[in-house]
Formats: sequence, C-alpha cells, structure tokens
Amino acid sequence: MRKSLPYMAGLSLILIVLNACAPQKPALQHIQDAGVLHVLTRNAATTYFTGPHGAEGFEYDLVKAFADHLGVTLKISTEDNLNNMLAKVQEGDVDFAAAGLTVTSEREKTLRFSDSYQSITQQLVYNRSIPRPKTMDDAIEGMMEVIANSSHVEKLKELKVKHPRLSWDENEDAGTTELLMLVAENLIDFTIADSNEVLLTRRFHPKLRVAFNISKPQKLAWAFSKTGDNSLYLEANKFLASYKKSGELAQLIKRHYEHASKYDYAGTSYYLGHVRYRLPRYQEFFERAGEINDLDWQLLAAIAYQESHWNPRAVSPTGVRGIMMLTNATAKDLGIKDRTIPEESIKGGSKYIRQLYEKFSDDLNDKDRLWFTLASYNVGFGHLQDARIITKNNGGNPDKWVDVKESLPLLQRKRWYKKTRFGYARGSEPVKYVENIRSYYDILHWHLAKESNPTEKMAYVSPAL
Repeated sequence: MRKSLPYMAGLSLILIVLNACAPQKPALQHIQDAGVLHVLTRNAATTYFTGPHGAEGFEYDLVKAFADHLGVTLKISTEDNLNNMLAKVQEGDVDFAAAGLTVTSEREKTLRFSDSYQSITQQLVYNRSIPRPKTMDDAIEGMMEVIANSSHVEKLKELKVKHPRLSWDENEDAGTTELLMLVAENLIDFTIADSNEVLLTRRFHPKLRVAFNISKPQKLAWAFSKTGDNSLYLEANKFLASYKKSGELAQLIKRHYEHASKYDYAGTSYYLGHVRYRLPRYQEFFERAGEINDLDWQLLAAIAYQESHWNPRAVSPTGVRGIMMLTNATAKDLGIKDRTIPEESIKGGSKYIRQLYEKFSDDLNDKDRLWFTLASYNVGFGHLQDARIITKNNGGNPDKWVDVKESLPLLQRKRWYKKTRFGYARGSEPVKYVENIRSYYDILHWHLAKESNPTEKMAYVSPAL
C-alpha cells in the first residue's frame, strides 16, 4: 500500500528533528573517525613549501607531528591572504590554521589560539644603500609596504599614536618574502617582517638590514574557530606541552633556524658572484657526478664551494687539493689519478660522499643521515661515530644531528677524546661546515630557480640525497 504524501512529509520532518536532536561528535572524534586532519597554512620559508622530495617547512613538520600523534593523515591547504585565512578558520572550513600566526588581542576576539610554540619580534627592514633608521620617525619619509591585515598593521597603528606622520601601504597580494625582495631591490624603502622570516631570507639578499625591533617578543600559535567544541584545541595543547617537555620542539626549531643564524651574511654577494661567473665552468661535471651517484648536483656544488670556492688549484695546509679537496690517499682509493683536474676531483668527491652515506643506517631520518654524511666528509667517519657514542652516553639521541653536533666539539677536549676510539679531532669545524653547506645550498637553489622562473615565488629548500 502506497503511503500518502502528507504521511511521507511528516515522516521526513520527524527524521530531521531527530537528527537535529542527536548529539554531535566532538571535533577530535570526528577527525579520528574520518582519519584526516585538515590544516590551513601559507607558502613561506618558515611555514610550508614543496622541496625536492616533498613538503617541508617548520610549521609543516610541527603539524605533521601532531597528525601522527592523532594517528591520522595530514591534509594541507594554503591561503596567502591573511583575511581569507582567518575567515576560513572562523567559518570552520578547516580544522585550524598553522601559519606562523602572531597572537594579538584583536585576533583573540574572533579566534581561539593554542599555547605558543615559538616567539618572534617584528623588525623594521631596510636596504643598506640608505642610512640606517634609528627611530620610526626616520622611516616617515620613505615608502613602506606591509602585508594587509597582518599583525604588522596592528603594531603600526599602535606606533602611529606616538608617530602621527607614520604611513604605510597594505599589500594584499605579496607575502613577506616578496616584500623583503622589494626592499632588497630598492623598489620600496621599508617593510615590517617577523624575525624568523628575516633570518632565513637575509641569506638570499645581502643588501637587507634590520634597523631595529618594533615590538617586544610575540607568541606564535595555531588558530582555531571559537564555535563548536574545544576537544581538538585541548588535544593540540596537550600535544604541544608534551612536545616541548620531550625536547623535540627545541630540536625542531634548531634544525630549521640555527644554521641560518650562524651564516655570514656579508659573504652572500661574494658567493653569488662565484655562482654567476665561476660555477658555469664546472656545472656540467657536478650534474654528471650527481646523476652517476644519485646525488643532488646543487648539493655537490655547495660542498665544493665550502671546500675550495670552486678553485681547482686550492691547497690546504694539510695537503688536500682540488675542488673537492681530496687527500692523496683518498684519491687513490677512489681511482682518481689527478685530483687537481676539476672533473676528476668532482667525480671522486661525489663517489666518496655516496660511500659515506651508505655507511649510515637506512633507519635514520633522511636529513640527519645527510648531515652525518657531510660532517664525516669533513672530520672523518670514525670521529663522527665517536661523537654519536658521546651523545648517547650523555643522554642525547645519537641518531639526531641536532644532538650530535653538540657533542662534536667535545672531541677537542682531552677528558672526552681520550675515551674515544679515534681520539682528538677539531670537532667544532664539522658543525660550522654543515651549517655553511646548508646555507650555500639554499642560496644556490633559490638563485637558480629565480633565474629560471623570475615571476615565481621562491622559498628556501633543504637538500636531500
């Protein structure tokens, strides 16, 4: 028997009412049941970008650790317009935003922020071709552009009370990287940027200078919607507290920023000059050696620059020679007859790097394995292993570069090296060696990508084997 139309309509209404009255799953349970955590971020060196072997960036690594903690897959979306980003979070289009967002009183009116995981200061950045501003009044006559709807705008509005002639333009299309580039190219006079972004970007633009901080230290945090339950928010805070307590957060910050903090910015112009005029003579050799040994040729070039500044006649006080600075014994073992011939030196050095890499376990994190390899190329595999043993004995993780590099300098101290198998070593050198190569690689990759695609947004990347 067919049901009447009024009967069916009534049944539908009852079902709708019952569904509306049914208890909703907490946000955390919903994510775990679905198996996906949807996070919004932005493309930048400090947040998220695609490197040679996939997704990278400090924010990405941190939120990926949180997704792993939840046992779910991470889904990343990007939004470079801050207004749109915050609106999507408020409307619940994503689970939260992890985008290097500064916690401000204005933002807290509409968003719920997690506990902080990092602090930054806002900085006034200028080009060294003009006199250094000493106060905000010195920046009044210049052209300043900042990111629209950013915490930088909020701070400038505060400063305008004391500096009423202060003015700026808000750019809705450009991110921090682009604005810093405009300053470097003298297209604008000033911008405001967070200290962590300035730290990474200055290596690519040697003309950039920091005038002064315009803020006290400010907290970065993840942003959640204030609507709905707070189960995901509470779990995020629980995770961040545990991540801090374990020391993993400190390690992550060191891994992403420490090498840049120790880079000699003044050397960038000199290096880029060699990239333009010296590297082309040897690029084909690096590319061929990289292909043969399954290595990134730009990484090989960065290593060679650290070794010899791409000078085939380079000689060290200890007798190592050539572009890759091979010892005579190592060259013979590798079948290299003349280490002063650029092609031969690059071929031998690349083969040796691959051999060192294979000595380390496949179970190591790819990046840690790479940094161990580079350190071994400088100080020797045996000394690196000694440092790993010291690290373990001191309660550190012998499989993490950020821990082992703290132990390497101990090889210079008798109380430590006398207990090791291979004895004394200048352990501070491989630490600086690895840091320099990482920056040389970042700058080289950025420069070559910029030359190939001048209109593309460029983020720094980390090398991988």
